[in-house]
Amino acid sequence: MEERDPSNVTLANASSQCLLQADFQYSFFPAVYSTVFVLGLLENVAAFYLLTCKTAGAPRSFVYLVNLAVVDTLFVCVLPFKIHYHLGRNDWIFGDVACRVTGSVYFVNIYLSIAFFTCICVDRYVAVLHPFAYIRIKSGHYGMVSALLWGVALGVAVPLVLGGPLTSRKGNQTVCFESFGAGSWRGRMVPYNVCALVFGFAIPFVVILISYPLIARRISRIPRSARKTKALGTIYLILLICTTCFLPYHLTHLLHFLMRAGLIRDCRFAAFIYGMRRVTLALVSFNCCLNPILYYFTSASGRWRCRLRFRPRAVAVYTVSGRRNREDSGARGTRQRDYVGGVTWSRVPQQIGGP
Repeated sequence: MEERDPSNVTLANASSQCLLQADFQYSFFPAVYSTVFVLGLLENVAAFYLLTCKTAGAPRSFVYLVNLAVVDTLFVCVLPFKIHYHLGRNDWIFGDVACRVTGSVYFVNIYLSIAFFTCICVDRYVAVLHPFAYIRIKSGHYGMVSALLWGVALGVAVPLVLGGPLTSRKGNQTVCFESFGAGSWRGRMVPYNVCALVFGFAIPFVVILISYPLIARRISRIPRSARKTKALGTIYLILLICTTCFLPYHLTHLLHFLMRAGLIRDCRFAAFIYGMRRVTLALVSFNCCLNPILYYFTSASGRWRCRLRFRPRAVAVYTVSGRRNREDSGARGTRQRDYVGGVTWSRVPQQIGGP
């Protein structure tokens, strides 16, 4: 493979040379990233403050939302480097170490966001469909899962950062985290791409697609109310983020990987893939602007009060409440509460302690 310019890549096949152009990226990326930087920074800093102050009666799974806000905040902090890079027509001036770090943070955001979405999904699935199993989950388990995900992310990112230069000279320009040669796409980049596509996206996305419809089906049995509308709205928002931000990117990333590995050789199709990859790379960044809307939905009915730590709470059995529960609540001593996703719960007092 011979490469002439960061935006004009020459793809060799058996009989011809395909010139892949993406000149629109010089204005497209800065416009998108500038918008995401302003909105994402304001929204996520505010969301992180409110989440760490904690809403009254917030569920233990709020730790996932806090981690999601941290991931998004780190992501928007690297966008100024990306903006400068594309405004300079893909010329990186900040050095190879900065290229490795910012590029790794960019992609860690994508897969940690998907991972925490999946954790929220599984937590809601267990809480709604298996409430008696849900009460056995301790508060510390949420912190352990979050620490494990961060550990896996660092385990992937650190070798990438320490594995060698990620910048290269193309004429009088220095490109960052792109324009790898054919040898790299068939060697060093293979395990990263396979793991990202299979374990980073495909498996979590299938879990989300299976779990949330089951949750929505159970919630749909609740009599019509504002809480039901809010719960379903949360589910639809997460599905929207996954299908509009993450799905298009990974579909084009798979095709791009096959193209770079030499398995796709049609010039027209390769040119389409090359351009769409730029579009979906920008589109995936909008997830950090949409995530704070999710925080609002999951805590809109709670009261914000400042507590800079999560206090352990007693656990009781929660089930999705219906009309009969509300009518008999006075006689049976039940109490309704709002939990993440807006699900209406009936609390049945139990002699169960622990966080």
